[in-house]
Amino acid sequence: MPPVEVDSTPKGSDIKIQGMKTYKTGSPSATTAILLIGDVFGNVAQVLQGADLLAYGGESSHQYQVFVPDFLQGQYASHTWFPPDTEEKQQAIGAYFGGHANFGKAKEKIPGIIKEIEQETKGTITKWAAVGLCWGGKVATLAASADTPFAAAVSTHPAMVDPKDGPSITIPYCLLPSMHEDKDAVKSFADAIKVEKYVETFDDMPHGWMAARANLNDPKAKEGYKRGYETVLNFL
Repeated sequence: MPPVEVDSTPKGSDIKIQGMKTYKTGSPSATTAILLIGDVFGNVAQVLQGADLLAYGGESSHQYQVFVPDFLQGQYASHTWFPPDTEEKQQAIGAYFGGHANFGKAKEKIPGIIKEIEQETKGTITKWAAVGLCWGGKVATLAASADTPFAAAVSTHPAMVDPKDGPSITIPYCLLPSMHEDKDAVKSFADAIKVEKYVETFDDMPHGWMAARANLNDPKAKEGYKRGYETVLNFL
Protein backbone atom coordinates (compact mmCIF):
# COMPACT_ATOMS: atom_id res chain seq x y z
CA MET A 1 0.00 0.00 0.00
CA PRO A 2 1.28 3.53 -0.73
CA PRO A 3 2.40 5.48 2.35
CA VAL A 4 -0.22 7.53 4.18
CA GLU A 5 0.61 11.23 3.97
CA VAL A 6 -0.32 14.00 6.38
CA ASP A 7 -0.78 16.45 3.50
CA SER A 8 -1.68 14.26 0.56
CA THR A 9 -2.18 15.40 -3.02
CA PRO A 10 -5.17 13.68 -4.64
CA LYS A 11 -4.17 11.35 -7.47
CA GLY A 12 -7.54 11.53 -9.20
CA SER A 13 -9.83 14.21 -10.59
CA ASP A 14 -13.37 15.50 -10.26
CA ILE A 15 -16.15 14.64 -12.68
CA LYS A 16 -19.92 15.16 -12.61
CA ILE A 17 -22.20 12.16 -12.06
CA GLN A 18 -25.96 12.66 -11.71
CA GLY A 19 -25.25 16.33 -11.13
CA MET A 20 -22.96 15.53 -8.19
CA LYS A 21 -19.30 16.44 -7.95
CA THR A 22 -17.59 13.05 -7.92
CA TYR A 23 -13.96 12.23 -7.22
CA LYS A 24 -12.61 9.59 -9.59
CA THR A 25 -9.34 7.74 -9.05
CA GLY A 26 -7.64 4.51 -10.08
CA SER A 27 -6.65 2.79 -13.29
CA PRO A 28 -9.22 3.34 -16.07
CA SER A 29 -8.55 -0.22 -17.23
CA ALA A 30 -9.57 -1.77 -13.89
CA THR A 31 -12.71 -3.87 -14.30
CA THR A 32 -13.86 -3.69 -10.67
CA ALA A 33 -15.10 -0.42 -9.23
CA ILE A 34 -15.68 0.78 -5.69
CA LEU A 35 -18.39 3.27 -4.81
CA LEU A 36 -16.97 5.04 -1.76
CA ILE A 37 -19.69 6.73 0.29
CA GLY A 38 -18.28 9.27 2.71
CA ASP A 39 -19.45 10.74 5.98
CA VAL A 40 -21.53 13.82 6.79
CA PHE A 41 -18.53 16.17 6.68
CA GLY A 42 -18.03 15.84 2.93
CA ASN A 43 -15.25 14.56 0.71
CA VAL A 44 -12.42 15.97 2.80
CA ALA A 45 -8.72 15.20 2.27
CA GLN A 46 -8.78 12.08 4.48
CA VAL A 47 -11.64 10.60 2.43
CA LEU A 48 -9.96 11.35 -0.90
CA GLN A 49 -6.68 9.86 0.29
CA GLY A 50 -8.66 6.80 1.38
CA ALA A 51 -10.05 6.53 -2.15
CA ASP A 52 -6.52 6.64 -3.55
CA LEU A 53 -5.37 3.95 -1.11
CA LEU A 54 -8.22 1.70 -2.22
CA ALA A 55 -7.47 2.38 -5.88
CA TYR A 56 -3.72 1.77 -5.75
CA GLY A 57 -3.15 -0.17 -2.52
CA GLY A 58 -3.91 -3.67 -3.72
CA GLU A 59 -1.84 -6.07 -5.75
CA SER A 60 -1.01 -4.96 -9.29
CA SER A 61 -3.30 -7.69 -10.60
CA HIS A 62 -6.22 -6.41 -8.54
CA GLN A 63 -6.67 -2.69 -9.03
CA TYR A 64 -9.86 -0.67 -8.69
CA GLN A 65 -11.55 2.32 -10.17
CA VAL A 66 -12.93 4.30 -7.23
CA PHE A 67 -15.74 6.86 -7.37
CA VAL A 68 -16.67 9.17 -4.49
CA PRO A 69 -19.88 11.12 -5.21
CA ASP A 70 -20.71 14.10 -3.02
CA PHE A 71 -24.07 12.66 -1.99
CA LEU A 72 -24.75 15.60 0.32
CA GLN A 73 -23.87 18.18 -2.36
CA GLY A 74 -22.16 20.67 -0.10
CA GLN A 75 -24.74 20.65 2.68
CA TYR A 76 -22.71 19.02 5.43
CA ALA A 77 -23.14 18.48 9.15
CA SER A 78 -21.54 20.94 11.53
CA HIS A 79 -18.73 19.73 13.76
CA THR A 80 -20.31 21.85 16.51
CA TRP A 81 -23.20 19.36 16.72
CA PHE A 82 -20.90 16.70 18.14
CA PRO A 83 -20.98 15.37 20.73
CA PRO A 84 -24.79 15.73 20.78
CA ASP A 85 -24.84 16.65 24.46
CA THR A 86 -27.55 19.32 24.38
CA GLU A 87 -31.16 19.29 23.25
CA GLU A 88 -30.34 21.90 20.59
CA LYS A 89 -27.59 19.72 19.09
CA GLN A 90 -29.82 16.65 19.15
CA GLN A 91 -32.58 18.51 17.34
CA ALA A 92 -30.14 19.75 14.69
CA ILE A 93 -28.80 16.24 14.08
CA GLY A 94 -32.29 14.74 14.00
CA ALA A 95 -33.50 17.29 11.44
CA TYR A 96 -30.41 16.76 9.29
CA PHE A 97 -30.56 12.95 9.23
CA GLY A 98 -34.30 13.02 8.78
CA GLY A 99 -34.08 15.46 5.89
CA HIS A 100 -31.10 16.25 3.68
CA ALA A 101 -28.98 13.33 4.94
CA ASN A 102 -31.76 10.75 4.87
CA PHE A 103 -30.22 7.30 4.39
CA GLY A 104 -33.03 5.95 2.21
CA LYS A 105 -32.87 8.92 -0.16
CA ALA A 106 -29.12 8.42 -0.55
CA LYS A 107 -29.63 4.73 -1.33
CA GLU A 108 -32.15 5.64 -4.04
CA LYS A 109 -29.46 7.63 -5.87
CA ILE A 110 -27.15 4.65 -6.27
CA PRO A 111 -28.66 2.92 -9.35
CA GLY A 112 -28.53 6.16 -11.36
CA ILE A 113 -24.95 6.82 -10.26
CA ILE A 114 -23.80 3.36 -11.30
CA LYS A 115 -25.66 3.49 -14.61
CA GLU A 116 -24.07 6.82 -15.58
CA ILE A 117 -20.58 5.73 -14.53
CA GLU A 118 -20.89 2.55 -16.56
CA GLN A 119 -21.95 4.58 -19.58
CA GLU A 120 -19.03 6.97 -19.09
CA THR A 121 -16.53 4.10 -18.76
CA LYS A 122 -17.93 2.33 -21.84
CA GLY A 123 -18.42 -1.10 -20.35
CA THR A 124 -15.01 -1.42 -18.70
CA ILE A 125 -16.52 -2.05 -15.25
CA THR A 126 -17.94 -5.52 -14.71
CA LYS A 127 -18.24 -5.63 -10.91
CA TRP A 128 -18.97 -3.19 -8.07
CA ALA A 129 -18.29 -3.01 -4.35
CA ALA A 130 -19.63 -0.46 -1.86
CA VAL A 131 -17.46 1.00 0.90
CA GLY A 132 -19.18 3.32 3.37
CA LEU A 133 -17.67 5.54 6.05
CA CYS A 134 -19.85 6.40 9.06
CA TRP A 135 -23.00 7.89 7.46
CA GLY A 136 -21.96 6.18 4.26
CA GLY A 137 -21.61 2.91 6.14
CA LYS A 138 -25.33 2.94 6.89
CA VAL A 139 -26.09 3.74 3.24
CA ALA A 140 -23.84 0.88 2.08
CA THR A 141 -25.58 -1.47 4.52
CA LEU A 142 -29.03 -0.57 3.21
CA ALA A 143 -27.76 -0.96 -0.36
CA ALA A 144 -26.50 -4.49 0.37
CA SER A 145 -30.03 -5.91 0.44
CA ALA A 146 -31.99 -7.77 -2.25
CA ASP A 147 -31.43 -6.63 -5.85
CA THR A 148 -28.18 -4.91 -4.87
CA PRO A 149 -25.85 -3.85 -7.69
CA PHE A 150 -22.86 -4.68 -5.47
CA ALA A 151 -20.87 -7.90 -5.13
CA ALA A 152 -19.64 -6.95 -1.65
CA ALA A 153 -20.10 -4.16 0.88
CA VAL A 154 -18.03 -2.64 3.68
CA SER A 155 -19.14 -0.42 6.55
CA THR A 156 -16.56 1.34 8.72
CA HIS A 157 -17.31 3.13 12.03
CA PRO A 158 -20.97 2.88 10.99
CA ALA A 159 -23.69 5.35 11.92
CA MET A 160 -26.89 4.17 13.59
CA VAL A 161 -26.19 0.45 13.79
CA ASP A 162 -29.53 -1.39 13.77
CA PRO A 163 -29.74 -5.17 14.29
CA LYS A 164 -32.88 -5.18 12.14
CA ASP A 165 -30.71 -4.40 9.08
CA GLY A 166 -28.67 -7.59 9.45
CA PRO A 167 -31.02 -10.19 7.94
CA SER A 168 -31.56 -8.06 4.82
CA ILE A 169 -27.89 -8.20 3.75
CA THR A 170 -27.47 -10.55 0.78
CA ILE A 171 -23.79 -10.14 -0.19
CA PRO A 172 -20.42 -10.64 1.52
CA TYR A 173 -20.17 -7.92 4.13
CA CYS A 174 -17.35 -6.40 6.19
CA LEU A 175 -18.00 -4.42 9.38
CA LEU A 176 -15.24 -2.35 11.04
CA PRO A 177 -16.60 -0.62 14.16
CA SER A 178 -14.58 1.77 16.32
CA MET A 179 -14.33 1.96 20.10
CA HIS A 180 -17.33 4.31 20.15
CA GLU A 181 -20.03 2.20 18.50
CA ASP A 182 -22.49 0.52 20.84
CA LYS A 183 -20.98 -2.94 21.38
CA ASP A 184 -24.29 -4.66 22.09
CA ALA A 185 -25.88 -3.21 18.96
CA VAL A 186 -22.84 -4.17 16.87
CA LYS A 187 -22.93 -7.76 18.18
CA SER A 188 -26.67 -8.12 17.60
CA PHE A 189 -26.33 -6.67 14.12
CA ALA A 190 -23.39 -8.91 13.21
CA ASP A 191 -25.14 -12.00 14.60
CA ALA A 192 -28.16 -11.22 12.42
CA ILE A 193 -26.13 -11.26 9.19
CA LYS A 194 -26.71 -14.61 7.48
CA VAL A 195 -24.18 -14.35 4.64
CA GLU A 196 -20.38 -14.33 4.53
CA LYS A 197 -19.07 -11.65 6.86
CA TYR A 198 -15.95 -10.26 8.46
CA VAL A 199 -16.22 -8.23 11.66
CA GLU A 200 -13.29 -6.54 13.40
CA THR A 201 -13.61 -3.85 16.05
CA PHE A 202 -10.79 -1.30 16.11
CA ASP A 203 -10.85 -0.88 19.89
CA ASP A 204 -8.09 1.72 19.88
CA MET A 205 -9.59 3.95 17.19
CA PRO A 206 -12.29 6.63 17.64
CA HIS A 207 -15.43 6.97 15.58
CA GLY A 208 -14.52 8.49 12.22
CA TRP A 209 -10.90 7.29 12.22
CA MET A 210 -10.98 6.46 8.48
CA ALA A 211 -12.73 9.66 7.42
CA ALA A 212 -12.96 13.33 8.41
CA ARG A 213 -11.95 12.73 12.02
CA ALA A 214 -8.69 10.98 11.11
CA ASN A 215 -5.87 12.94 12.76
CA LEU A 216 -3.01 11.94 10.49
CA ASN A 217 -0.57 14.07 12.48
CA ASP A 218 -0.85 11.49 15.26
CA PRO A 219 1.29 8.38 14.56
CA LYS A 220 -1.17 6.00 16.24
CA ALA A 221 -4.15 7.43 14.35
CA LYS A 222 -2.17 7.37 11.11
CA GLU A 223 -1.33 3.69 11.56
CA GLY A 224 -4.96 2.85 12.41
CA TYR A 225 -6.14 4.74 9.32
CA LYS A 226 -3.73 2.75 7.14
CA ARG A 227 -4.65 -0.57 8.73
CA GLY A 228 -8.33 0.17 8.24
CA TYR A 229 -7.94 0.63 4.49
CA GLU A 230 -5.64 -2.42 4.29
CA THR A 231 -8.35 -4.46 6.01
CA VAL A 232 -10.94 -3.28 3.49
CA LEU A 233 -8.69 -4.26 0.58
CA ASN A 234 -7.95 -7.66 2.11
CA PHE A 235 -11.68 -8.31 2.42
CA LEU A 236 -12.48 -7.24 -1.12
